[in-house]
Amino acid sequence: MLVLNATYEPVNVCTVRRAVVLLLKEKAEMVERSERELHSAYGSMTRPMVIRLVTYVRVPRDSHRRKITRRAVFARDDWTCQYCGSRNQLTVDHVIPRSKGGGSTWENIVAACAPCNRRKGDSLPRQAGMQLAKVPRTPNPDVFIQVASPTIPGSWKQYLAA
Repeated sequence: MLVLNATYEPVNVCTVRRAVVLLLKEKAEMVERSERELHSAYGSMTRPMVIRLVTYVRVPRDSHRRKITRRAVFARDDWTCQYCGSRNQLTVDHVIPRSKGGGSTWENIVAACAPCNRRKGDSLPRQAGMQLAKVPRTPNPDVFIQVASPTIPGSWKQYLAA
């Protein structure tokens, strides 16, 4: 379930169980509903798809400090090799190799297919005659929602950045 802050900005993804607890404790309200129902011994309720917290929760905006994972890099780069555009055999590549002083930062790691990664090897892209499709940057916080939920339901799309 997508969790929105009181200001309707996406905060996180949670389980159905957690969403129901937040709704029952009146800490959240249902914004989007599923057609399916949840049943218990005491009754039933519509299954939530998107909930909104009733009170604003301060979310740190230091996404550059968020853990860099393969899935987050792939999601940021649209599951595409940043050198040739392939979507097969994806790996992560340090644009400036660590052996040449490159760090493991959002600005130095990109998705690369295995053949491009091997071709580039321990050199800079220009030395290997390769060019990046786009400059790597710290991802939009919505990327972490995409990582947490491999499939994005249609009802979530209006709340996530394009």
